[in-house]
Amino acid sequence: MSFPAIVLGVTGIYIAATIVISLAVRRHSQDAESFTTGGRAFPAVLIGILMASEFIGTSASLGTAQGAYEYGISAAWNLVALGVGFVLFSFFLANRYKKLGHNTISAVLKHGYGERVRLATSVIMIAALATVAVAVFAGGSAVFTSLLGIDKTTATVVTGLLALVYVAVGGMRSVVYTNFLHAAIMLVGIALAALLPMQRIGGFSALQDALPATFFDPVGVGLGQIGAWLVAGAGATFATQYIVQAITSVSDERRARRSSVYSALLLVPYGIFAAIAGMCARVLFPEIDSLQALPELVVNMNAVTAGIVISGLAAALFGTISAITLAISTLLLKDFYRPYFNKDENPRKDVRFIRLATVVVGILPMFLALYASDVLAVTFLGKALRSTLAVLVLLMFYAPRFGTRSGALVSIIGSLVATVGWFLAGDPLGIDNAYIAIMVPIVVMTVSNLTRRAGAHRDDVPDLEKAGVR
Repeated sequence: MSFPAIVLGVTGIYIAATIVISLAVRRHSQDAESFTTGGRAFPAVLIGILMASEFIGTSASLGTAQGAYEYGISAAWNLVALGVGFVLFSFFLANRYKKLGHNTISAVLKHGYGERVRLATSVIMIAALATVAVAVFAGGSAVFTSLLGIDKTTATVVTGLLALVYVAVGGMRSVVYTNFLHAAIMLVGIALAALLPMQRIGGFSALQDALPATFFDPVGVGLGQIGAWLVAGAGATFATQYIVQAITSVSDERRARRSSVYSALLLVPYGIFAAIAGMCARVLFPEIDSLQALPELVVNMNAVTAGIVISGLAAALFGTISAITLAISTLLLKDFYRPYFNKDENPRKDVRFIRLATVVVGILPMFLALYASDVLAVTFLGKALRSTLAVLVLLMFYAPRFGTRSGALVSIIGSLVATVGWFLAGDPLGIDNAYIAIMVPIVVMTVSNLTRRAGAHRDDVPDLEKAGVR
């Protein structure tokens, strides 16, 4: 059999297994609520793996290898930063989200800042997650274009349609169980992609001899960039729809905290392996485009091993896309469809809408993915946009009388415009857009707090104690 045929065979077996799982749990997703929550409390380890695997898409895998091809081991920080974010999330927010009980980030912020902020939160979260979906599709198409010799458009459409099948069928319960399988195959796949090429080079010492010393500098990519990744990583974990959705699926606050630690334990080694893979590609294939670092390694493996690695990358894509699709669909259902088009909350209408929404939401980013090139930058733009909401969440829980409701609304709108504008301008002055995303709400909420204390907007104070946050 040819190389592509064997790779497709191994990957096809894996994809078939995920579809079987989705079909098996379909009976638990017959209404919109069970579709978006899974209909039960899940063990902490399953939710921890779910939350971590949602961040390890093809964009993160290829992007980390791409960064390591250019800068070295310090590119691992882009995923290690997420692990740090989850540890902080465990200490400061996991139990508070669980105690509050809402399974959308918009409902959480409405608790403190009102209805207008709920809608604005939905808009910025949908924009942020759709941005990440674009990067994930772009990364997935890069893999299949390189391995199978098909054009980018076909590769993008194929990866997108495959990712949608089991989400639309099984809902949240399907995502939880299939992502456990995804996590195992992802970790095995990326470990093979790092260790086998290193063995081919002659081991870690030979890798050190072949690359400049700067490639082994843990902060070689620059403290400013690492800081931006930490900010964006914390923002992404502190205030992301699918994290809120997942954390409310455990039975109590103690398990909510524990699940976040499990997430960190998966993210850190994955980031290191992906970076090592990119460094090995730099030695073995010094003339290629950096985005092709990981695909080029896979092409040069034996077919069975390549099939396992490709299955891991497919798992990374499916895990992220499923989480994003389900998260956006849940926001659309609860913040737009149900309040305006199904006020009597007819369950049949809800479930028809949520299944249709998962398909539409999954398809639209595929077209934008055709124009995405720097997948790591696009991924972190999506994370940066969520950092604004993270600032508001922290203020809501830990400084509940700071700022105003109007200030929270202006923060969200202003940050969306400023952060995207800063990104499109190429991050002027060397200031990463992640810093813009956190500075806008800090400045706006500070100004609104000062004007309130001066006597203006006294009726605009967040009444969070009354809302039950404290």
